[in-house]
Amino acid sequence: MKTVFITGATAGFGQAAARRFVTGGWQVVGTGRRAERLEALRAELGDAFHPLCVDVTDEAGMSAAIDGLPAGFAGIDLLINNAGLALGTKPVPDVSLTDWHRMVDTNIKGLMATTLKLIPVLRDRKGGIINLSSIAGNWPYAGGNVYGATKAFVKQFSLNLRADLHGTGVRVTSLEPGMAESEFTLVRTNGNQQAHDTLYAGAAPLTSDDLAETMWWLGTLPPHINVNVLEVMPVNQSFAGLQVHRA
Repeated sequence: MKTVFITGATAGFGQAAARRFVTGGWQVVGTGRRAERLEALRAELGDAFHPLCVDVTDEAGMSAAIDGLPAGFAGIDLLINNAGLALGTKPVPDVSLTDWHRMVDTNIKGLMATTLKLIPVLRDRKGGIINLSSIAGNWPYAGGNVYGATKAFVKQFSLNLRADLHGTGVRVTSLEPGMAESEFTLVRTNGNQQAHDTLYAGAAPLTSDDLAETMWWLGTLPPHINVNVLEVMPVNQSFAGLQVHRA
């Protein structure tokens, strides 16, 4: 039986992916900060789900949690680096440096540390890595500042991993969603439900299940196929014009 390691499994894409992989016959190791959500997921999914209550930004804690995995869950075949967040929508300089640091710590540093820790077992098992980037890493917008920059890092890091892992059989994909309805906007706006509802109203955005199905497809492709980069948007989202300021 194959095992997938999913960071940020307590909500959104990660939670949906945990359900999809268990449904597909895999085991899941799911990490997150909210123990009650992890326990609810274990109650729902049964023995195929192993919770790890740890913050992805806690490098020592994550390393110890991985070292402490029971033998039946230690053979990781796929890493899904899903944990991440955006904080704030204001343009510079009306931003919080604390928010910037938190995005870098989560979206970049946490992803790097978890990846490096699991590379040896992924290499031994000729496994795969799916890194959750975003179209925000490809297309700038006002207020995207550091969030978009962190996701651009994730994309380039994924491509560089591919180069470094050449010949090992390890597959690496940068998965780059566009508008997708989850807790993302609530986190970004500090719980502003109206902002969430306004953003997604009538837009038919991607859902967490859509992204989980995409991750399932990527994770179960024949082992000789690597999807380097996959950008996914809802049909109702496309590209806007460049900004022009007129005096």
